[in-house]
Amino acid sequence: MPPRTPVIHDVTRPVFAGMPVWPGDAACRLAWTGALVEGGANTSALSCSVHTGTHADGPYHVLGDGARIGDVPLDAFVGSAHVIDTAGVGEIGAAWLDAHLPSDCERVLLRTGAWTRPDVFPAAWPALTEDAARLLVDRGIRLVGTDAPSPDPLDSHDLPVHRTLLGAGVAIVENLMLDDVTPGEYEMIALPLRLAEADASPVRAVLVER
Repeated sequence: MPPRTPVIHDVTRPVFAGMPVWPGDAACRLAWTGALVEGGANTSALSCSVHTGTHADGPYHVLGDGARIGDVPLDAFVGSAHVIDTAGVGEIGAAWLDAHLPSDCERVLLRTGAWTRPDVFPAAWPALTEDAARLLVDRGIRLVGTDAPSPDPLDSHDLPVHRTLLGAGVAIVENLMLDDVTPGEYEMIALPLRLAEADASPVRAVLVER
């Protein structure tokens, strides 16, 4: 019997010129710098914030002495991950999370449904509370992912959830595409680029059915 072909879910948001970005971030632009009919190959240049689309935040994003994204350990971005549906939850608090978090969970991915339209940046989404972030740290979670633009709310200025998680060595992946993914356990791969100076990096995130 031939080996079973693994079912792979691409949970990465498509990157395209003019896509919605966090308010105030650099716009995403693509320029063609060479043409097949002229120089033998099509070539293009991409300009965007490192927080564009599906991306990983590094500690330096919120911590002055934190590691740049190119220096963070990669093991947090590969391994077992649990997708949890937060439908109907306005705020993801510690009590709710404690009741829904599997006991053997190392990576948790929050399916909030934040992006109701791919061309419009969300105005609000279910965000973690600071107590919930501390619970995740205490439970030994290695990575927190969300399909929302941030685990903190849009109007948060000091980003306490980011600081709590990144300060404890917990990786953060934002803007996943989880609408069509059934809650449950998967194998996750979401590696950031080895950007030597940046605070974050786009990732190509996939979930493999176990």
